[in-house]
Amino acid sequence: MLSSIHTLPEEVINLIAAGEVIDSIAAVVRELVENSLDAGATRIVVALWTQQWRVRVSDNGCGMKLTDLQQAAIAHSTSKIRNSDDLWKISSLGFRGEALHSLTQLAQLEILSRPALTSDGWHVVYATGGEIVEATTAAIAPGTVVTVSDLFGNLPNYREGLPAIAQQLKAVQTTIQQIALCHPHVTWQVWHDDREWFTLSAGKSSQYVLPQILRQVHLSDLQELKIEVPHPDNLFNCKDEIATHAFLNLVLGLPDRCHRHRPDWIKVAVNGRRVKLPEIEQTILTATARTLPRDRYPVCFLHLQVSPNQINWNRHPAKAEIYLHHLDYWQEKVAQAIEQALRINPATIPESLHNSRVGKLIKAAESTSGYSFNRQIQSDAEVVHNSNPPTYILKAVAQVNNTYIVAEHPRGLWLVEQHIAHERVLYEQLVDNWQLVALEPSVILNNLSPTQRSQLERIGIEIETFGEQMWAIRNIPAMLQTRKDCAEALLELSLGGDLQTAQVAVACRSAIRNGTELNLEEMQALLNQWQRTRNPRTCPHGRPIYLSLDESALSRFFRRHWVIGKSHGI
Repeated sequence: MLSSIHTLPEEVINLIAAGEVIDSIAAVVRELVENSLDAGATRIVVALWTQQWRVRVSDNGCGMKLTDLQQAAIAHSTSKIRNSDDLWKISSLGFRGEALHSLTQLAQLEILSRPALTSDGWHVVYATGGEIVEATTAAIAPGTVVTVSDLFGNLPNYREGLPAIAQQLKAVQTTIQQIALCHPHVTWQVWHDDREWFTLSAGKSSQYVLPQILRQVHLSDLQELKIEVPHPDNLFNCKDEIATHAFLNLVLGLPDRCHRHRPDWIKVAVNGRRVKLPEIEQTILTATARTLPRDRYPVCFLHLQVSPNQINWNRHPAKAEIYLHHLDYWQEKVAQAIEQALRINPATIPESLHNSRVGKLIKAAESTSGYSFNRQIQSDAEVVHNSNPPTYILKAVAQVNNTYIVAEHPRGLWLVEQHIAHERVLYEQLVDNWQLVALEPSVILNNLSPTQRSQLERIGIEIETFGEQMWAIRNIPAMLQTRKDCAEALLELSLGGDLQTAQVAVACRSAIRNGTELNLEEMQALLNQWQRTRNPRTCPHGRPIYLSLDESALSRFFRRHWVIGKSHGI
């Protein structure tokens, strides 16, 4: 029998290898702009002509001399690494030396380039395989211009199988936006069919780039946090000259101001490249849980800058998936950073607060609900302090409609809804110290369905048959122990949800009801407790707790910039 195994022709091998790297117009853009970033570019111009399947990327990077241009498109030629040891010291975006060579297999490639310290530039045209077929001097500013023409022209069936042009353009836009977030110091200009498509201006951090991408998000809706953390190698006593300190850069949409219908804006980057890290993404979702409304998701960009020896980039041809060592350590640090970013203190309050809400009508009406009033608010001595000393920046001044606490803030005036502020306090106390206590006498419930009984047992409540269609409840959450509506609260807990849902329900039922009059001492005690919570911006249901009236907004409204004489018509 003849063997069915045979060696593929070299041209087929080359096309398969090229297809692993270049599979779309967006992939071409990605590879070329990453080369520009590695060259130190601070301005990158991308031009697309989709009908001609042509892409051009221009940059102001360091440029290439002729000897480098002669090697640039040869297979596996790169200036980024020298040997196998360098694979664990990668600090550049590209290093495999495959992109330009792959492009010569799939399209026509030409490069214009001039190093910054030379007077002459070069225009080079490449043949299939990466050899130069034409090289001439050219007048060009320092930098590089790479043009790819007739992409996939030698693969007409593949080209026809690609998504519609509109989808490919969307992929290009997403690619550039994600890279721009990782490199906020770069200015981007993108053209399509000789018309300017979009631009992204450089900023001092990713916080200034994100609002240019999500137009409905404003700078004041975001909280940025950049912290230096010990490198895990130091903690595990691994001696490595590379492992020193790592950095965690977090841009988080404040949950009382912006969120999404889908988890499509949880972005993670590592060392300058957007990557897929499902474990870290899940950590972000968990850390922001009970700060957002139901079925809403956070806006979050996380950039980890870690030692190169902690990353294996060879998991995916496009480097979109990686192996990150000590993953559980980074999950812990990300959760801590989100908790820190959500706190209310002078370091985490943006210069411009959410004044857009000031113009909206404040509705004080509260619909009739099952809330029951518990007057007692714990004194500061009764509350467990966080590891950091509490910082009180709010002073209770008055109460509006027995619903909102008017608080004086160093930068203006705040309105705090008392019920949901207290609900946030109680919820976090329950999470930290969930306790079930014996109930004497037992509460008798009637006509519980099997699902309700199972739900009560799931959250730890003891339930026993007491008669026909009657059940005795032997224990109860401690916070509900002294209440007169225990039966109603237990029925509410039996309606479904996990332990966290039960804790929210207990906190909501136990919190001070809107419409209850408080004295200044009680208001101040509540404000102090609320300021110490981990997630003080929203209640566990995702409702915003406070409205800030910034001093600068008040000043503009009352025209305090007017000259006194002129304001009197003098």
